[in-house]
Order: sequence, then structure tokens, then C-alpha cells
Amino acid sequence: MKKYKSILFTFSIIGLTLTSCDPSVESPGSDDTSEITLLPLISLEGGDVVLDCEPANSYTDPGAVASAGGVEIDLETVVSGKYFGGTSVEDGPDSYNVSYSAFNDDDIPATEFRSVLYPECNGDLITSIAGMYTGTVARDGSTPDGYADNGPFIIRDLGDNRYAISDAQGGWYEYGRALGVTYATPGLVVQANNIAANDFTAEGTVTTNTFGGDNTFVSLIVDPVAKTLTLTVDWSFGFSFETVFTQTDLYY
Repeated sequence: MKKYKSILFTFSIIGLTLTSCDPSVESPGSDDTSEITLLPLISLEGGDVVLDCEPANSYTDPGAVASAGGVEIDLETVVSGKYFGGTSVEDGPDSYNVSYSAFNDDDIPATEFRSVLYPECNGDLITSIAGMYTGTVARDGSTPDGYADNGPFIIRDLGDNRYAISDAQGGWYEYGRALGVTYATPGLVVQANNIAANDFTAEGTVTTNTFGGDNTFVSLIVDPVAKTLTLTVDWSFGFSFETVFTQTDLYY
């Protein structure tokens, strides 16, 4: 006995039944059976979220509902910080991806996504360089079209005058080349020994995602009047990146 499985797509307004017109598909006879699988559907409550800049911020997930054929099924939610590695929005300022996944009885998956931006509070650039920034980056002195005014970039206050920078190459690949965060250079942590004197040291080198290679901190220059930070790093692949980060409240 042969079994034939039809996939049934269910929508909120109309139903769609698919049949095969392929002459190579054998039509079921009197001894054959057919099965129907109901594809999972995930409905998000609300859209993307931008939180307030608060040191003790709290996040309540707007939620989502998974169903198959109008019957609710189990839903799995996973949170991932893009730059600082958190697994919960409560882990602190970052740009988070929230994925909602479900499987039907035949293990056919469905996934939907939400972004949650937990911004860092802006420092005064005299006692703190923390905050939200846009960035314009030059590689070996050149800034092509599409490499200016990108973002958001996050400079996160780790305490004890230590700061983590979301992308040490200023989004050259993530934004400029539009390759996404899997080509960013996160993880650079600098110690502010004396902000007014532009005295910063880095806690080691950092690696560019996917490409690899070491990025070595050269300098960080603060201009509290212009509200800019100019970061220079040298990449072991033979390039130097200079990024002008401009503090902004655009993301609040």
C-alpha cells in the first residue's frame, strides 16, 4: 500500500490545497492512503522593540503564538545578543535577536524573529564614553559611499572605567559591505586611564568574525564638544581602520 502526503497550508482568511500535476506521480488506487500535514504558523504580538536607556531596565517579551491547523502548539524562544554574547535581554545593553520556533507533528519547522535594542545610556564624554553612536569608517584613509553614518554602535559601560565597543572596525563589513554581524569585529575592551588626556589601553587584540585576523588597538581620541570618538585599529591582514563614532540619541 502506498501512502501519499499532502501539505495543507492554513491562513487566517483562505485555505489552499495543493495537488500534483506531475505525470510521474502515481495516482492513488483503491488500496492507497493519503495523509495531511498542517504547516506550523507563528504569529508575533507586536513588532521590533527599542527599550529606554535605563541602567536597571527590564524587558517583557510581547510574545508569540504558534499553531498548526488552528490548534496551538509548543513554542521555543531563544534570545541572542549580537555583540556582547548575552542570552537574555536583562544581560544588559546590546542589540538582541529573538527567535520563535515551532514544529508540527511531522517535524516541519517554522521560525519568526524580533529585534530588541537595549541602548546604553550616553555618557558626558568627560567622565564616561558610554553610549549610542553612529559611525563613519575609513580603511587606509578611504571612505566609500555607504560607509558613513551607519549604526547603531554601542559602547557599553562595564564598570571600573572599562568599556566594550560593539565593532572595532566601525561596521566596514557589517554595514558598509552589508554582510551583517557575522562579519563584525566585537569584543574590544578599552580601559579609560584618563579620558581628558585620551589615555586609553586595550585588553588585548580582537578577532574579526568569519574572516579572522587580529585587530590591534592604536588609539582612541575623544572630542566632548563635537561628541565624537575616533578609534583606530590595525588589522593583521594589512589594513588600518579609523572610525569616527558620533554620539546620538536617535535610538532612544
